[in-house]
Amino acid sequence: MNSQRAKEIVASPTMVNVTCDGVPIYIQHVDEKNETARIYPLDEPENEKNVALSQLHEH
Repeated sequence: MNSQRAKEIVASPTMVNVTCDGVPIYIQHVDEKNETARIYPLDEPENEKNVALSQLHEH
């Protein structure tokens, strides 16, 4: 996923289906400089992590 699309998803008022390694996730923040995103699985909000934008897929 590119950083522009990830930022659009973060700003969107509607839920967009995005996965990381097949797991449905929520994007909290996008770091354009490092091409990463702060995410967490929808069913584990306490399990935050940073991942490469290339690992995110919109469905």
